[in-house]
Parts: sequence; C-alpha cells; structure tokens
Amino acid sequence: MKKRQFLGTAALAGLSAAALPARAAAAAGPTLLTVTGAIGKPNRGKLDPARDVMMAKQKISFEQAHAFDYAALTALPAVSIKPTLEYDAKPHTLRGPLLLDVVQAAGAKLGDDTKLILRAVDGYAAAVTVAQAREQRWIVATQMDGAPMALGGLGPLWALCDADKVPELAALPLAGRFGGAPWALYHIEVAP
Repeated sequence: MKKRQFLGTAALAGLSAAALPARAAAAAGPTLLTVTGAIGKPNRGKLDPARDVMMAKQKISFEQAHAFDYAALTALPAVSIKPTLEYDAKPHTLRGPLLLDVVQAAGAKLGDDTKLILRAVDGYAAAVTVAQAREQRWIVATQMDGAPMALGGLGPLWALCDADKVPELAALPLAGRFGGAPWALYHIEVAP
C-alpha cells in the first residue's frame, strides 16, 4: 500500500514538474541577463518597478522578457575569442555563447537590420545590428582566461567581438576598440 502511494505521488510530482510553464521554470539562479523587445519565448512578465529598480531608473520598459541565469547562458554552445584588451594591452581568452545565439534562445525575430541595444549596469548603452553581430562574431562572454568574470570587474557578462580580427576596429588605437562593447552587460533590447 505504501509503495503504491509512493509511486503515485512520485508520478504526480514528475508530471507536475514537467507540466510547469516556462515562466515558472525560468531561472534557478539569479537573473544575469534580461532580453526584451521583439522576442517570442518570454519566461517572465512585464517590468515590475519594485523588483526591477535599476531597469526602471534607466527608463527601460517591457511587457514580457526572457531572463537568463548563469546556468542558462553557459548551457548554450560557447566559443572563445582572444582580443587584446585596452586595460593591460595583453590578449585574453574570453568565452561565451554567440550574441545571436542568446537572443535567438529568447525567440528573437531577427533581420539583418534588427538592432540589439546592449545595456550595462551603469546605464551605458551601445547598439549593434544583427548583420554586424554575425559578421564580427560577437559573443556574450561569461569567462575570461578560464574563470567566471566578477561583477565589479568586467562581468559577470561582457558583449564584445575580437576587435583584433575586425579590420575597422583593429585600425583604431587600442583604447578606442571597445567603445561599443559594454561590460557588466545585463539587458539586451531586440529592436526591429
């Protein structure tokens, strides 16, 4: 009898976990990146000014979003780049998913002219088109030199490309190569 109850309870628990909507299964850890705008796979609702204070102060507004925690980002296929960084003029290995893979995981509707507005925690924003992100192989770096990047450094996320391999960026002085690459990235708006 107890075995039957146990099996029945276990089956119901498994069924209810499998039947949870994506919204409830969103993120196990804290959200590191929120993607808004023209997306088709939201896993959270609209901006809540009490919960999303920084976004509200930066005048970000949305009705739905896709939230990524560290595990969700690192579960995407990753690539490595090795740009020379302006901070110490040395090459560093940065690893993470392609920027386009991240926004596509959120169900983004992308055309070559679609703009991805990349926002950092300090309010800095830069835009890159889908065509540019594809051609320059932009990534959302989650690691630098084999270790997760810390908030207070360049992380925990940094949107960038290998500026050494992009002729128009490589032609710039080192200090000017990453102006459009916000570190401490936390929000991407997909703007059609």
